[in-house]
Amino acid sequence: MPDSPLGLRDRAIILTLVLTGRRRAEIIGMQAGNLILDGDSAYYTYRGKGGKQGHRELPQPALDAIRASLGAFGKDLATMPRDESLWPSLSHHSKGITSGTFYGNLQKYFRKAGITPSGVHVFRHTAAKLRRDAGESIEDVSRFWTTAA
Repeated sequence: MPDSPLGLRDRAIILTLVLTGRRRAEIIGMQAGNLILDGDSAYYTYRGKGGKQGHRELPQPALDAIRASLGAFGKDLATMPRDESLWPSLSHHSKGITSGTFYGNLQKYFRKAGITPSGVHVFRHTAAKLRRDAGESIEDVSRFWTTAA
């Protein structure tokens, strides 16, 4: 990914997808108001499949990537309007990147890296595999995505 505002944004989206295991729509739709900063910890709220709402801790690398991305666009979480997208777009300003644009960018990154192009859902599988590799049972991994915290 390029070391540009757009590349930093896409990197932040990918890290957030991999480290949270959330669906594409849940991540692409995130706004500044979905993040809750609590000292050294950060939490995010989301609307899941079927309208189910939940909140979870946001892993620090994802938060750091989001902050770097926003900084590259001259934005700061502390001063952003709550309804502004976390994923700035050059053409959609406060609305943020569209799912289709992100998907197109992702395909370019896969090709450039020599990886067979895949869908965004692969990051959800990666998140599950990372949880399993960290010692969680299959049941715990499954429960993580089916219950709202």
